[in-house]
Amino acid sequence: MKTETITVIIPCFNEEEALPVYYQAMQPVMKQMENIDFELLVIDDGSTDHTLLEMKALHQKDPRCKYFSFSRNFGKEAAIYAGLSNAGGDYVAVMDVDLQDPPSLLPKM
Repeated sequence: MKTETITVIIPCFNEEEALPVYYQAMQPVMKQMENIDFELLVIDDGSTDHTLLEMKALHQKDPRCKYFSFSRNFGKEAAIYAGLSNAGGDYVAVMDVDLQDPPSLLPKM
């Protein structure tokens, strides 16, 4: 029985190529931590590429992926704040979509 939820806030700006790679990297982590629910909160910070389309596709594939999209670029801090304001989890992590910090670190946290 899953009793806790981790919200992962993922700020994005022009990350249409990186977002699917990040999502795939999260799969083994979510499987490893199967006793915990995940909420992936992707925040589009006014991207000019197809990041929003990728976010919508991920949401269609996996309802744990939720998204917000800004009308213009407000900056990473605003994206993180929007994520924190809408996070539904018991725990919150902020991760860059470029895998600078690999999702495999989440279980250690």
